[in-house]
Amino acid sequence: MALRLGSIVEALGGELHGDPEVQIQDIAPLDAASSASLSFLSNPKYQQQLAESRAACVIVGPAMRDAALMRGACIVATQPYLYFAKVTQLWKRQHAAGSSAGIHPSAVVDPDAVVDPGATVGALCVVERGARIGAGTVLKSRVTVGENCVVGERCILHPGVVLGADGFGFAPHDGAWVKIEQLGAVRIGNDVEIGANTCVDRGALQDTVIEDGVKLDNLIQIGHNVHIGQHTAMAGCVGVAGSTVIGAHCTFGGAAMVLGHLTIADHVHISSASMVSRSIRRPGHYTGFFPIDDNANWEKNAATLKQLYSLRERLKALEKRIKP
Repeated sequence: MALRLGSIVEALGGELHGDPEVQIQDIAPLDAASSASLSFLSNPKYQQQLAESRAACVIVGPAMRDAALMRGACIVATQPYLYFAKVTQLWKRQHAAGSSAGIHPSAVVDPDAVVDPGATVGALCVVERGARIGAGTVLKSRVTVGENCVVGERCILHPGVVLGADGFGFAPHDGAWVKIEQLGAVRIGNDVEIGANTCVDRGALQDTVIEDGVKLDNLIQIGHNVHIGQHTAMAGCVGVAGSTVIGAHCTFGGAAMVLGHLTIADHVHISSASMVSRSIRRPGHYTGFFPIDDNANWEKNAATLKQLYSLRERLKALEKRIKP
């Protein structure tokens, strides 16, 4: 299952320094690479690992070219991490089994659903009435695409994804809850990837929308009527409450939480475990959490935080008294 080093450069470009006939047996991190591995270095802080690596060849940027040559063969690429990503795609194409397009015998597809002939529907999937699955899209095992939901082209939905469960909508009445029927659907654009056991709820009246190129990790909850702009990425366990609009090219770290009915601008980056409780209108990197500490210190700091408002008012009063 080897891949000739020269064939990688022929397919992807880059500047090869080394024998193009070397056979690459696998792709591995610098510290785990063997003499038959292709590895990469994108962060200069791992330069020591580069010097010590046994890799047959290492993908590096121009700034690391000389250091890489001191240890052996290298491929010089303007963006080594991007080049590495493309190598993994090339490797997958070269080593994949035959085409798996089609519907697994155990899948349940409603007669009124539309599945493109070039799509793949895996084992135990459910595609409900009126749903549409685009060309080149892959539904891994146990994916559910609810009634009237649409998935675009070249998407990947990993095991356990649920599109189109009812949004969390209830009206209070006499101490009980009356269900608000969720009459919208979910619309997924092209080139979207959704991780295992992630749920995207259908809209109450209008659709929940995930635009082109969005990447969602595992165990994410997207509430009803949320709209996520193109090429936004969210790490595992993020939660987005209903009717929030998120712009394009945003990133959300793991376990970040976003309250409902907010607006997040394009190019906003939220740190992991942050709570977004207000709209963010300007691009930038935002963080909102209380760092972990020794419990005794944490309790003291928390107690101090509770007094901030009264301290603020006292400070304002003092300022008024000392003003000339």
